[in-house]
Amino acid sequence: MRSSYQAQDVHLLLKDITGLIQPQPTEEREQQIQAGRHYCEMLPIEYVPTKQYMDVYWEALDRYAQSVAFAIGRLADKIITAKGQGIVLVSLARAGIPIGILLKRYIRKKYQAEIPHYAISIIRGRGIDVNAMRYLLERYHPGQLLFVDGWVGKGAILGELQKATAAYSGVSAELAVAADPANVTALCGTHEDILIPSSCLNCTVSGLISRTFLRKDIIGKDDFHGAVYYGDLKDADLSYAFIQSIEDCFVLSNPPEEGVAKGFGMQEIRELARKFSVSDINFIKPGIGETTRVLLRRAPWKVLIDGEHLLDSSLAHIVRLAE
Repeated sequence: MRSSYQAQDVHLLLKDITGLIQPQPTEEREQQIQAGRHYCEMLPIEYVPTKQYMDVYWEALDRYAQSVAFAIGRLADKIITAKGQGIVLVSLARAGIPIGILLKRYIRKKYQAEIPHYAISIIRGRGIDVNAMRYLLERYHPGQLLFVDGWVGKGAILGELQKATAAYSGVSAELAVAADPANVTALCGTHEDILIPSSCLNCTVSGLISRTFLRKDIIGKDDFHGAVYYGDLKDADLSYAFIQSIEDCFVLSNPPEEGVAKGFGMQEIRELARKFSVSDINFIKPGIGETTRVLLRRAPWKVLIDGEHLLDSSLAHIVRLAE
């Protein structure tokens, strides 16, 4: 799989389907999804955001790089304490990849340990890439694998991971994330709903690769799940600019997390579903990261912001996308 990432940072267990699939406009995809087609059978058109939006991204990166760096450091410390240095990081493509790279670099810096790092696909409703899992389990002990993602919104992917790993004896369903506002995993850098700036962009902060794709006419039974490489956007690629900005803020002793997590993301989702008569909770995307992604990829009906936080600078990019 081509990408703008270096092999020393991550090995992508994905099939390059560049040129085999025609990306579709948001409105067209939305109609098909609402009609029952699975989102993994289509890809959105990727684009370079406007200067106005990029100004918001750079401001967010400047403001939140230190908070994200602290979260990465706390998460890395938790991982090493709980799992030791024999782990293999398995990032969930694509939001997990930058976080996995940062974890790998932090562990190298603080613990002088070189941790293997791979990226594989998991798709809600379709499960984990069984060929990628086979590849990993031919090379590593099941107990070494640790799955990594960017954040947890309501816990849907964690639930998918729990179902998928049940088929693999000794493989843990634990998920390590930078931010867990849903309050469902202990392996997190923070339970606060912090802005992770990489959530503000699509492929241009994710190695120029698409989100993952699965359709029988393109992905054979022995293939990894697929992704497209957007080489035409290389001049707008900020993947390493983002990683370097966070890495520059690394410290070897991270401050403890403030506050204690209360409630669970899924509880709030069900309350919102009842209030707004939404029959499928998958149509509700909570938290900063999930809201950003749905605004970039889909055509949402409403964005709900607590009145107290309407002018919060961490929501500026969301307001801009909504406009």
